[in-house]
Amino acid sequence: MIEMFQYDFIIRAFIAGITIAILAAISGSFIVLKRYSILTETLAHSALVGVALGILLGTAPLLIAVFTALLSAWLIEYLRSFHNLYSDSILAIFLSASLAIAIIIVSLAGEFNSSLFSYLFGSILSVTTEDLIMLALFGIISLSVLLGFFKEFYFIAFDEEVAQTSGIKVKLLNFLFITIVAIIIALSIRIVGTLLIGALMVIPTISALQFKRGFLETMIIALIISVISVIIGITLSYHFSLPSGATIVLTILLFFITSLVTNRKLR
Repeated sequence: MIEMFQYDFIIRAFIAGITIAILAAISGSFIVLKRYSILTETLAHSALVGVALGILLGTAPLLIAVFTALLSAWLIEYLRSFHNLYSDSILAIFLSASLAIAIIIVSLAGEFNSSLFSYLFGSILSVTTEDLIMLALFGIISLSVLLGFFKEFYFIAFDEEVAQTSGIKVKLLNFLFITIVAIIIALSIRIVGTLLIGALMVIPTISALQFKRGFLETMIIALIISVISVIIGITLSYHFSLPSGATIVLTILLFFITSLVTNRKLR
């Protein structure tokens, strides 16, 4: 196992994977508490539109992915907050529209680009130094916001109406939170892929919830599960030539199954 760390791409993969695992577990805890899990899939597909557009135009796909994910996130929150539309309906509309637009852009390109394929299923072993710099920059900002407004985000996620009557600027903080989630997802699709990022953000928290602890303890357990899953997933991917994103997600699923069985025995 030690010999694989002689390769720079493995070191970059571990740094990127663990960073995303931390961000996904913390933000995912709030998302699950808000019962907003499908948001991750919706924004991931919105980011995919940006990737496809970037590949078609020959410009930075990841930056355009961040922009399209942000635009979708702001529109979703605007429709939810100011037009009182049902959250699941809005997300279903954006999910379908994003997928349709991405397919049209791919068809305009004339072929299914292999670069786009890597964004669909993840390519953590091909992460570059530039990707790490961008991930570190946005990661520090995202983590600072999540921890800085931890109590407010928790209050809003637990009961939005009570938070509103308590004087918390719910609409502003909701826009801020969904902005952070959009950035995390857009940066994560290069690591675990568009089709798998939802699992990384949601399943560790659901697994942690099986232990029936307080919110902070649940978040810490989800964080541990997420980080360990990334480490195991990358290691297995390297030694057995498996797709990295899928291997990470399957590892998380094993933790989920284990948590279910363990919780059942405890009861």
